[in-house]
Amino acid sequence: MNYTNRLQPYEAANHFIYKYYPNCDGALLAGSVIRGEATKTSDLDIIIFDRKLRSSYRESLLFMGWPIEVFANNLTSYKQFFKSDYEQAMPTHQMMVVEGRIIVDRGVIASIKQEARQMLEMGPLPWSKEIIDTKRYFITDVLDDFIGATDRAEEIFIANTLAEWIHEFVLRTNYQWVGESKWIVRSLKRYDPQFTEEFVSAFDDFYRNGKKQKVIDLTDKVLSPYGGRLFHGFSVGK
Repeated sequence: MNYTNRLQPYEAANHFIYKYYPNCDGALLAGSVIRGEATKTSDLDIIIFDRKLRSSYRESLLFMGWPIEVFANNLTSYKQFFKSDYEQAMPTHQMMVVEGRIIVDRGVIASIKQEARQMLEMGPLPWSKEIIDTKRYFITDVLDDFIGATDRAEEIFIANTLAEWIHEFVLRTNYQWVGESKWIVRSLKRYDPQFTEEFVSAFDDFYRNGKKQKVIDLTDKVLSPYGGRLFHGFSVGK
């Protein structure tokens, strides 16, 4: 893809909207280009609100040298995504709406932004003790697999799972939103930069050097305030 000589993000988004969604009720440009975190492979995340649409849909396409991700909604269908994201503690759509820069607004954006902002400020639903214990059990189980594994290929993918579950446990037990992929680190940084450095260092040491001890110590540190590792006596549905 040719990334040279293309329009600036907001200008390209304007052209896109007025070509494909000229009568929409509202449109936002969101994502990394708005946050100042764009790379040469970043796309344009464009959120559409159009009362004439039957339902929400997502579409990916190329326009004027830009990869574009379209998140199209009518004036109520976006609520389903807000609800789903909230329940998963991963408010992707709410964050895009709150951060999004207005391209078009025919009187609908302010209320939708306020709705998204209120959900973000509430934070995710707290975990019950039962959920915490269940998560402890599964983290303990994968930690045991990690400690006992001798096949390098298996170790790598066990570590991947452990990293994801530790990040989730730390954030959810502290009433924080979680992330996935690059947002695992970003979500941790938003909550506790110092812990994030420790987290990254532990897994980096394993991936680079095959050393497991920092990951083991980190896992025990995370579980300790909630009773530590859990195996004996754990039961579900008894």
